[in-house]
Amino acid sequence: MKREIKITEDGSNTLYIRELNESYHSSHGAFQEAKHVFIENGLKKLKNYDINILELGFGTGLNVLVTIDEFLKTDKNHIINYFTLEKYPVNESEILNLAYFKLFKENKLEEIFKKIHFCEWDKLVELVPNFYFKKIQNDFNQLNDIELPEIDLVYFDCFGARVQPDLWEINLLEKVKNKMKKDSLLTTYSSKGSFRRALQNLGFEVKKLKGPEGKREMVNAVLKVEDFS
Repeated sequence: MKREIKITEDGSNTLYIRELNESYHSSHGAFQEAKHVFIENGLKKLKNYDINILELGFGTGLNVLVTIDEFLKTDKNHIINYFTLEKYPVNESEILNLAYFKLFKENKLEEIFKKIHFCEWDKLVELVPNFYFKKIQNDFNQLNDIELPEIDLVYFDCFGARVQPDLWEINLLEKVKNKMKKDSLLTTYSSKGSFRRALQNLGFEVKKLKGPEGKREMVNAVLKVEDFS
């Protein structure tokens, strides 16, 4: 399917699929959505010294970039291992036109942005000291077959339920849960009722939070199942 670049309301770019009438990010602002959902209500809530992050899916690479930007503001003595899945990678011209590095004050981010996209798939690389990154070209539903360390934080950033409803149902969520530690966090932009109920049925403690600009609510879910093994 053909993708085109669109500018969102905060001035950051996103990709848009006309056939699906679906964007990779909120039209109200790609950058502010990523920061609000995955940093303010994700990464910043973890107290772990070393963190394993799983992202579904990689898409434009914006969530990786905002995570590295936040990491660079710390003492950088801790370690982040970041694993991200994507079945349909964006192409080189799309990557260069997104130009997300221009959104940040940190000068290193142009080089890091290119490294994120042009590094080898299915290989762990060190993007900056103590920040390890592996992008995996695979279907989300093959998650059981992918070897990962126990995950502390899940960025659940699939296409919306309107266009891919199966990604917001219990079958995929159970596969995600099986990769997570007890008391680990899943954060997402969606607050769909059936999605919340599926998480609760799997032993998550689900909390609705204020959503990013243009969206009333989002969700945090902490894995609290008592018989966790």
